[in-house]
Amino acid sequence: MSSIDLFAWVVLLIVVATVVAVFIVLGMMPGHIARKRGHPWAEAVTVGGRATLVFGFVFWPLVLIWAYVDAPLKRERRE
Repeated sequence: MSSIDLFAWVVLLIVVATVVAVFIVLGMMPGHIARKRGHPWAEAVTVGGRATLVFGFVFWPLVLIWAYVDAPLKRERRE
């Protein structure tokens, strides 16, 4: 095995590790944002973010939007 082959294997391992790390960080990001912003359903957003890891980020944009949108407070009606 030449030094070029060894270098190629090292680069391949670094690239694979980086892709896996980015994949995991993006899956955890909506939950972290929701907890930081004090979202009322932060745990549900966290579970949604983790579920997108399993389903290939299909619903990730929706979960990210959900992390930024808070539920409106109910107002009492005055009559």
